[in-house]
Amino acid sequence: MSGEKIILVDDENELRHSTAQALELAGFEVIDFASAEQATHFAGFGFKGIVITDIRMPGLDGLTLMNRLHELDRDIPVVLITGHGDVQLAVRAMREGAYDFIEKPFVTSQLTEIAARALEYRKLVLENRVLRAAAGQSDDLEQRLLGRSNPMVELRRKLRTIGPTDTDVLIVGATGSGKEVTARALHDLSHRSSKPYIAINCAALPANLIESELFGHEVGAFPGAMRARFGKFELAQGGTILLDEIGSMPMDVQGKLLRVIQERTITRLGSNDGLPLDVRFIATSKTPLEADVAAGTFRADLLYRLNVITLEIPPLSERREDIPLLFMQLLTEAAARYRREPTTVPPQVLTALSERHWPGNVRELRNAADRYILDLGLPFIETVSESDDTEGDSRLADRVADFERGVIESALIAHAGSLKPVYESLGLSRKSLYEKMQKYGLERGRYLPSEAEAD
Repeated sequence: MSGEKIILVDDENELRHSTAQALELAGFEVIDFASAEQATHFAGFGFKGIVITDIRMPGLDGLTLMNRLHELDRDIPVVLITGHGDVQLAVRAMREGAYDFIEKPFVTSQLTEIAARALEYRKLVLENRVLRAAAGQSDDLEQRLLGRSNPMVELRRKLRTIGPTDTDVLIVGATGSGKEVTARALHDLSHRSSKPYIAINCAALPANLIESELFGHEVGAFPGAMRARFGKFELAQGGTILLDEIGSMPMDVQGKLLRVIQERTITRLGSNDGLPLDVRFIATSKTPLEADVAAGTFRADLLYRLNVITLEIPPLSERREDIPLLFMQLLTEAAARYRREPTTVPPQVLTALSERHWPGNVRELRNAADRYILDLGLPFIETVSESDDTEGDSRLADRVADFERGVIESALIAHAGSLKPVYESLGLSRKSLYEKMQKYGLERGRYLPSEAEAD
């Protein structure tokens, strides 16, 4: 059905297989999993399909799976399969974003009808995104990597160029700046988007099992290896492997990884047979790896293999003009997550946020949005530290102009481009506001909701 897929998750093998078979007989393409963890590797932003999942499963349950998927893409339809006693739970899940639910035991025709409606909804969502992009409005990438600053515009341009290729990529950026979001965007822009996306935290791999985790092993490969096991590399076949914080990988494993990248084959522990590997590698690092090479903790030849293309993610301190818009987006997400009503933010608060340094970058800003929506306050708003001032000894006139531009832009964001409340809140005439907007290159259309029309 035009590349559209149904991901089916249920830990009951017989029910899962019979449901998958019924859906396939109805003409749907189905991928079924016994655990929710496996499903997260296949569904992401731009996924051309839906997810049907049992609500109660060991480990990651259906509700948690839904929430994780909606962190990647709020518009992925999730249909919940419930037991008789879970109906109230399913109704609550509907309020939190589930597309629909069906109670066991169900009639197959009822499920296929729900699936068809959900797939049609998903198709319309994706088509509308394409149309908005063609009309010059925000596309998928702009929703995921929000910002109008030059560094973010340039980053999105590079992603659109690099994404469809098979080139391995190194992503460098400070903690919380968006490296994982960028990596996932590269995968979703590629022809591998329907294949697995396997994220490996190199800093969290157990030292004594790291080779088995990555390469897999055969029976008897080491004491306790009672059965053969696929490694994470093999599980990613056809898709993308993210090596998160690759600088933490031990030197001896770096050498084996180098051979995998060069030869695109892997060998399980305890075996002499190489297995062809069709994957794309994306690696991330908090700091430039050249310093680790100089310190002797990272292989230079591995760096040269990985940094064919290097993407640098700018910290918030280098794109302060994006902070108000980003905070408002994070606030909207927090309101949905905590089931709170969206709230307005005074322009002076947005201005204060823009002046802060944000060493934790987007992750720290997200925490601030959570505090704000929960009415826990932002203690730094009252006393913005002088150390956050990165303008140094710049001329007073320039600093005043920057401040004025920031205040006006914050007001435009706070009032969604509606000019009357902006000039009234700032004590300006409509003419004065227009003149200042023209002076600072602030175009009203950039702050209007996508469906809004000019007055």
